[in-house]
Amino acid sequence: MYPPNIPPTAPPHSHHHPPPPQPQYAAGIPAHYGVPPACNAKWSSSLCACCSDVPNCCLTCWCPCITFGQIAEIVDKGNTSCGVHGVLYGLIQVLTGCGCIYSCNYRTKMRSQYGLRESPCNDCLVHFFCEPLALCQEYRELKNHGFDISIGWQGNIERQNYGVQMPPMAPGMYR
Repeated sequence: MYPPNIPPTAPPHSHHHPPPPQPQYAAGIPAHYGVPPACNAKWSSSLCACCSDVPNCCLTCWCPCITFGQIAEIVDKGNTSCGVHGVLYGLIQVLTGCGCIYSCNYRTKMRSQYGLRESPCNDCLVHFFCEPLALCQEYRELKNHGFDISIGWQGNIERQNYGVQMPPMAPGMYR
């Protein structure tokens, strides 16, 4: 046995191996998406870095249900559309004033998917006291992970599968 406070050393015949390479991102969908990493990574931007994406900041301040819907669709891997998430968030916000109860769950899901720290405090507290800031930070985080939030989950999957950036469709082109 080893004496207390002295860590055991590796046997002389063992070889030290470097850590495995980090996963690469393929056209917007992380290679490890869905595999929960260790929860110690920092967010790619701070909670108060809203001015780094002014258009999203303005949209989130005036209509947070749109930003939340976009985030939730990506975090949910397209299981529910942006519109459904946005409407549910809007209804909860209008009827109770507590849309943060719904949105904080998606922050927790996103943190789990990317191994992000619960920072600066508990997810529910971040959303309760700083809802617009939290939504903007989550939006930026998904963008920084390679997602084009404006094309939704399916658009990102198509972009990954075909290696083509999908141009945004102009209104009236759906005929």
